[in-house]
Amino acid sequence: MTTTSIEFRARADGAESALRALFPETPLQLNEHLSQRTGARIFLKREDLTPVRSYKIRGAFNFMRKRVEGGETDAHFTCASAGNHAQGFAFACRHYGVKGRVFMPVTTPQQKIDKTRVFGNGAIDIELVGDFFDDCYAAARQYAAASGAEMVPPFDHEDIVEGQASVGTELLRQLGGERPDMLVLPVGGGGLASGLVRYFEGEGAPAFRFVEPQGAPSLRTSLEEGRLVKLPQLDGFVDGAAVAEIGKLPFETLSRFAPSDVSLSPEGSICGTMLEMLNVEGIVVEPAGALAIDSLSRMGPEIAGKTLVLVVSGGNFDFERLPDVKERALRFAGKKKYFILRLAQRPGALKDFLQLLGPEDDVARFEYLKKTARDFGSILLGIETKEAANFDTLLRRFDAEGIRYQDITDNQVIADLLI
Repeated sequence: MTTTSIEFRARADGAESALRALFPETPLQLNEHLSQRTGARIFLKREDLTPVRSYKIRGAFNFMRKRVEGGETDAHFTCASAGNHAQGFAFACRHYGVKGRVFMPVTTPQQKIDKTRVFGNGAIDIELVGDFFDDCYAAARQYAAASGAEMVPPFDHEDIVEGQASVGTELLRQLGGERPDMLVLPVGGGGLASGLVRYFEGEGAPAFRFVEPQGAPSLRTSLEEGRLVKLPQLDGFVDGAAVAEIGKLPFETLSRFAPSDVSLSPEGSICGTMLEMLNVEGIVVEPAGALAIDSLSRMGPEIAGKTLVLVVSGGNFDFERLPDVKERALRFAGKKKYFILRLAQRPGALKDFLQLLGPEDDVARFEYLKKTARDFGSILLGIETKEAANFDTLLRRFDAEGIRYQDITDNQVIADLLI
């Protein structure tokens, strides 16, 4: 371990010690369900159990701590965020009794706005600006320049990275000094991942596996290109990790890794993992919080017998999203499909069609798209079944009966218009 890494680790240890004024260490739990499924010892570091239900409070608190303890008693802070960073920022402002202003997109769910306000408890103001994060980020920067408030970045700052690395202090203590064989870390802006890499680097360091949403592979793309790359577009479903460009400072650390060290989780697979953890373990995770756990489904026998620590990065899940999560999970698993089909406009045609369905097939959607057709009608049909293989049987029956159909399940343009 180099002098620089020793100093970094000491600073992270100091951040962890200071955090005890806010909350006790988050649990490290051996998960029997995941361990039995993989043949490995799977520990979950439950960052979803901080007061704000994510690890983001660590970085925001450490950033403010250094300024307040450094004598900036009249400090004034601002940030731009629609989620976990805003809540950690608000909690830290309340703790230190400093003024804060949070800029959020107008499209932010009311639940997140309300939670941020509650955590701030009068210490913060909230401004809703623009439809996208870039809009409110620009507004926050303008406000900082005009008012003298200091921007608290979500990940791209040494004090933020140092605060997130305090997770490592707790891990080592909770494992009794034992080093895990592998750390599995979700990646958005890269603050948590780079912090833990720096904390554990040196002799005996564990292997690292990083996990990004398939629709927002900013780290993987940058590693493939050998430079920092800003994604031209991304899927924002995994809102806690959907970042167009990984932080410059985190990438300086993570650039040493190969693209193969980064696993990409399909959004539908993440949804299935969220439902599994809720139904089997009673653990509520947000999409970003499920990333590390979801990656286990793409790990092979090489992890059998090894000790893995997975960071569950957050549990701020709005249950109004649950129907969408179920829908995505079923479609990804091949248990739900949508079709546009042509059905004869004659008495008994619908009854004849229903006879083609198997005992485990259920009609989830049935809608005439053209009700005035005289001979054939176009129908939007949604079918849900218990096993994906049932669709092979059903489609053979369609073909045998001469039913014309088009599977639109994976046609995003048509699906967005009709489903």
